[in-house]
Amino acid sequence: MSILVIDVGTSSVRAAVLRPDGTLEHEFGHHTLPDSPVPGLVEFDATTYAAAALDSARYVIAEAGPVDAVGISNQRASTIIWDRQTGEPVAPAQGWQDLRTLGDCLVLNAEGFHLAPNLSATKISNILDAVDPGRQQDLCFGSPDSWIVWNLSGGQSHISDLSNAALWGLLSRDSTTYNEALLERLRIPIEMLPEIVDSTGELAIATVLDGAPPIRGIAGDQQASLIGQSCVTPGMAKITFGTGGMLDVCVGPERPSFETRGEGGCFPMVAWRDNGQVTWGAEAIMLAAGTNVEWLRDDLGLIPDAAASDEIAASVDDSGGAVFVPALLGLGSPQWDYGARGTLLGLTRGTTSAHVVRAVLEGVAHRGADLIESAEKDCSLNLESVRIDGGMAANSVFVQALADASQRRIEVAPVMEATAVGAGYLAGLTSGAWGSWDEIAAAWAPERVVEPGAPLDRERWSDSVKRAMAWYPELTELDF
Repeated sequence: MSILVIDVGTSSVRAAVLRPDGTLEHEFGHHTLPDSPVPGLVEFDATTYAAAALDSARYVIAEAGPVDAVGISNQRASTIIWDRQTGEPVAPAQGWQDLRTLGDCLVLNAEGFHLAPNLSATKISNILDAVDPGRQQDLCFGSPDSWIVWNLSGGQSHISDLSNAALWGLLSRDSTTYNEALLERLRIPIEMLPEIVDSTGELAIATVLDGAPPIRGIAGDQQASLIGQSCVTPGMAKITFGTGGMLDVCVGPERPSFETRGEGGCFPMVAWRDNGQVTWGAEAIMLAAGTNVEWLRDDLGLIPDAAASDEIAASVDDSGGAVFVPALLGLGSPQWDYGARGTLLGLTRGTTSAHVVRAVLEGVAHRGADLIESAEKDCSLNLESVRIDGGMAANSVFVQALADASQRRIEVAPVMEATAVGAGYLAGLTSGAWGSWDEIAAAWAPERVVEPGAPLDRERWSDSVKRAMAWYPELTELDF
């Protein structure tokens, strides 16, 4: 059995075939970097994303042969609005990192609507105010999953799964209905919103692809990564170390007790919905992970490429007392301080570039340990081990530092980008490739397991974080 998976990321769109043994074959994709016309704005051409998805999917099918089903994973909360009749976008899509509605969110929060600029709600309103202030046009809204399904189905299906819809900011607390008061406040016509469907099942038909395979799996990227690393039973957690870092933990059928953010800095989330039954999770967020390695490469010139950070850091036994707080974009869980900034402490005349590179990797590892502690606090868990994927999971110095900082066993995913595997698992549940969630749980086979060694100095780390906080007090005061 073959499952076509389409992964719509922030910087690339790719497709591959997932086989029953969990391996990906015939991978093909396109780079689709978003635009940032001015600081704080992140937008992209949705037509380009759709073309990249269809081209990648058709290439993979031509190489691999017919497929039995399609699974889709995508960047969450990015916002696309298009004309229902022509299928053409009416404005540039706003990426999930776009901050142009920050002021709107502050006003709405004061009115009792708890929204953040990374959610879709205010992005939809912003685009409508620009292109359809009278709300008279026949428009459709969707996050990238909706948009790709619309294009795969030839405009016949306007849907989104609940793991994505719950990140729009438009649903009730239990994610069962739309928040009509908020829709009225933002003047968002309910007719433009997608039908919310399960994450696995007979969802739509990809009529534009050879063989018209059924679309049987949809999930947001982090939820797909959680599933792709077989964290499908309560108490299992993964961290994806990409541009940022996301810890997601499977909680179970009961929603986490905190309303919007727990004391440990986690957010409640829908992990997936199957046969109408919701599995809940929680998410802790690191605003900058791989970004720090890119900074070493692109701005400081201390490493020739990202992979070299491993060898260069390994050339010294430790950081020589240097500590780096990776707050280039502020601090996420547990502090949530947008005014914090990157901080490099403990330098001496003997500090070398290798020490700095190692300090950066160890700093990201400390932040990973912070996320683990956040999830344990908010979800009343004891995580004995954590699974990881993303580009930084290939860095041996970093992975060992994560194990040492957290004093947890770290299990590295066999596929560095597990989102595609998770989307395939969802599609395969309905197709018969996997008979149950228990089979997906049993499919886990880590590429390697790293045991903790001598612990890193968490007390010094805590002190360093305090020094990095509130560098810009006016930004520290912002809270969503």
